[in-house]
Amino acid sequence: MSYQDPRDPRTAHYESGYTPESRAYSSQNDPYARDPYAADPYAGQGGYNQGAYEQGRPAKPRRGPDINPVTFAGGVVMTGVVTGLAAWLVAWIISAFVEKVNESGKLGVWNPVAASELWFGVVGFLCALAAGALWYVLHLVTPSPDQFYRWIVGLLLVAAVLIPILTYNQISVGIETAIVHLVIGLPSLTIIPAMAGKSLQR
Repeated sequence: MSYQDPRDPRTAHYESGYTPESRAYSSQNDPYARDPYAADPYAGQGGYNQGAYEQGRPAKPRRGPDINPVTFAGGVVMTGVVTGLAAWLVAWIISAFVEKVNESGKLGVWNPVAASELWFGVVGFLCALAAGALWYVLHLVTPSPDQFYRWIVGLLLVAAVLIPILTYNQISVGIETAIVHLVIGLPSLTIIPAMAGKSLQR
């Protein structure tokens, strides 16, 4: 029988019943025993973003719609051009038709629309620009901007069509003016939301 010095570190584990195999087994089953130099298994699984705090305070969220300003502005201007041309063309067609009727004399003498064709073209262009500004402002300050936009523009369009018919002394002038107003309002009601939706940056 050999003598083993209890002070010998090579035999101290065996004297206490603790073997290298049991040590390896315990380290594998101990959830708190891991290599401090090993990679963190929980990295990238949530928690705070250390890089964001190292760079400073996180950026404030952007207020308003995330749109391409150049595309949006170009779409609004082109909507104004289309609206102005459509209003001018419809007013010119109505005026030409009224002149033919007056020349024939069979249906009496009709008055032309309440304003000139050029006036309606300018008004149509400005209305489209105002509609584009309204769409943008509603996206800044309201929770459901598209619904509010359609309601506002729709009610204004109804008023623009009914007021000439109900207030003008001659019903023919009221109807002709209401038609031109309808042509001016439809692009703002339909083209502006569709164009603005295409300008959003996904």
